[in-house]
Amino acid sequence: MPYIDIVPPEQATGKLARQYEASLKRDRRIAGIIQVMSQNPDALDDLLRLYGTVAYAPSGLTRAEREMVAVVVSRANGCRY
Repeated sequence: MPYIDIVPPEQATGKLARQYEASLKRDRRIAGIIQVMSQNPDALDDLLRLYGTVAYAPSGLTRAEREMVAVVVSRANGCRY
């Protein structure tokens, strides 16, 4: 199994600490994808901004349809998210 070195929440500072706090507020936990990206907070910001655009920006798909696509793609890829 691959291993990715993460920055634990108690060691996070600056931008990463703020990202962890935001994750806790949003989901009451720090999601695995957030922790995996902890070595590069700038890339994490970009990822979260992209997700926000894909999930919430105006689109021809409803929010429910977007979620359905995400679930189907995750399942096809063997991803738990």
